[in-house]
Amino acid sequence: MTKKNTDADIQFIEALAAVLKENDLAEIEVQRDYGKDDNLSVRVSRTGAVQTVVAPTAAPAFAAPAASAPASTPAQPSADPTNADDPAQHPGAVTSPMVGTVYLQPEPGAPAYVSTGETVSEGQTLLIVEAMKTLNQITAHKSGKLTRILVEDASPVEFGTPLMIIE
Repeated sequence: MTKKNTDADIQFIEALAAVLKENDLAEIEVQRDYGKDDNLSVRVSRTGAVQTVVAPTAAPAFAAPAASAPASTPAQPSADPTNADDPAQHPGAVTSPMVGTVYLQPEPGAPAYVSTGETVSEGQTLLIVEAMKTLNQITAHKSGKLTRILVEDASPVEFGTPLMIIE
């Protein structure tokens, strides 16, 4: 790659970062071919504001995962009954910012990041969503008590799937 391509590539990467921010995307991956044996492969991703997103339109698809997590139901009796019907509507819902696979611990056999009843701090890692071989840490959007874990380890999730409830 020549010096000219390097300068152009830096401008290209900065433009991708701007597109990422303007369109509220989590990740962009692009490959540019300049000719024989001369190409650029770029993946730009961000974390932070896109880590917790509430998407109430997909709520019917979440009934099965919430029902399949009986270990987290003991903390539910104090919850508002309307929130029990639709966890995505709960103000403390932590939702998946992407399609992927949920992992509740950093590696197999390791202790879980958090457990039901534990107090969490804003910005604390709660779990990981793997998407396209990339591990994305999902953090708490507020401090509080983790009252429900709505997903099981290694289960697939969709964009907007409620993962946990923080009160």
